[in-house]
Amino acid sequence: MALSPAFGSIKPSQKQQALSDNYLSFTDGDNDFAQQYLPEIYEQEVERYGNRTLSGFLRMVGAEMPMTSDQVIWSEQNRLHIAYDAVSNATATTLTFALVATAGPTFVANVISVNDTIVVLNPANGDEVTALVTGSVNNGAGTLATLTVATYTGATLATTFGAGVIPTLKIFVYGSEYQKGTGDAGRKSITPSFTQYSNSPIIIKSKYAISGSDAAQIGWVEVATEDGTGGFLWYLKAESETRLRFEDYLEMSVVEGTKAATGSGVAGIAGDVNYKGTEGLFAAVKSRGNTFSAFAPAAGDLSDFDAILKNLDTQGAIEENMMFVNRGLSLTIDNMLGGVSSGPNGGVGYGLFDNSEDMALNLGFSGFRRGSYDFYKTDWKYLNDASTRGAVADAGIEGVLIPAGTSTVYDQNLGTNIRRPFLHVRYRASQSDDRRMKSWLTGSVGGAYTSDLDAMEVHFLSERCLCVQAANNFVLFTD
Repeated sequence: MALSPAFGSIKPSQKQQALSDNYLSFTDGDNDFAQQYLPEIYEQEVERYGNRTLSGFLRMVGAEMPMTSDQVIWSEQNRLHIAYDAVSNATATTLTFALVATAGPTFVANVISVNDTIVVLNPANGDEVTALVTGSVNNGAGTLATLTVATYTGATLATTFGAGVIPTLKIFVYGSEYQKGTGDAGRKSITPSFTQYSNSPIIIKSKYAISGSDAAQIGWVEVATEDGTGGFLWYLKAESETRLRFEDYLEMSVVEGTKAATGSGVAGIAGDVNYKGTEGLFAAVKSRGNTFSAFAPAAGDLSDFDAILKNLDTQGAIEENMMFVNRGLSLTIDNMLGGVSSGPNGGVGYGLFDNSEDMALNLGFSGFRRGSYDFYKTDWKYLNDASTRGAVADAGIEGVLIPAGTSTVYDQNLGTNIRRPFLHVRYRASQSDDRRMKSWLTGSVGGAYTSDLDAMEVHFLSERCLCVQAANNFVLFTD
């Protein structure tokens, strides 16, 4: 019996020539190795998107510090002076404002004493009057405060502000006045309080896997990635890009993160009570900071920008600030400054960078000064990239202004007070495990011999959150 087809049935020839019966043909597949003309092959990929990584923003403006708990808690100062808003002129001689059990749009205590002197303001039209407090009580089991006042001008509250009740008056204490020989038995003692904030870290993971056979296969396209990886092993590129993508996620997750609200879809997942989210930069500034919408001044028109300066004056008044903006807002600011000379309206300064122009420009910053503030502007790639916030023209957020200051806090690890940037990352770490950026191999390929799996698995993990302290000094620009 003959075997068909016969193995090794290639017929020899006396001459070196291609005959139909003496060469291997792959014409049944997609490749024909009998093709006599080789194409011109470019071994390297074309980097049509340039550097595709997005991280680096937090390294520019903040710091990273370890923590050992499921929660980070910090306290922030309240204002020094006594002021209340949402005040009503209940009668011609009395003012009232609401008190609540917890801090919110109204106030937790009435600390104004008899004999305090106050200014009463109507923010709608600027009407004001100075007055002496002759009575200060809390009514309705502490839910309402009533001040009885006597004006210094002789005009009553009704004649100054009108006969109707205005529930939006503002008051602040500027001093006190007592008669000769009197005591201060009725004066209220004020105990300082603080506002407490907290955030929780989230666990971020990623993984890349490749079989042993594919890891041993060489391709014809040369690998070249942003981190310098090179060669003709395609899995090197895949592993490198997984790592780069994960590093971007470490930053993006604490910029975009949102805490899970009670009853939300995340918090309501059955059996999964540990999905709690984290407060990112945008959420923190929206909640506790300042938002400026539709920033679109004309060339040379600084009125919109001056409104931001006036608001900064009411907050921490931090002299040096950095602006991270998308392309549209960057051009808007350039156009605004284009009509401004370097004379009394402003100028160029590089104080944050030891007044070195080269240092500022090397970091991509351009600086200008307005009033008593220095501003340094740079493009934020995250807001321009088509795969993130730059996917649509109006992505909601156009930029953020971040103060270059620091806050003094007590560090439990060091046992002393240290200064930290207002914006910094906390990651879980202890003597036994550092979870800032973990990476490990499993399987039986690529140097890992941990299981009988004929593959290499590269794992990535981090656990972190962002602390946005003194968010009242931040400004978020929205469209």
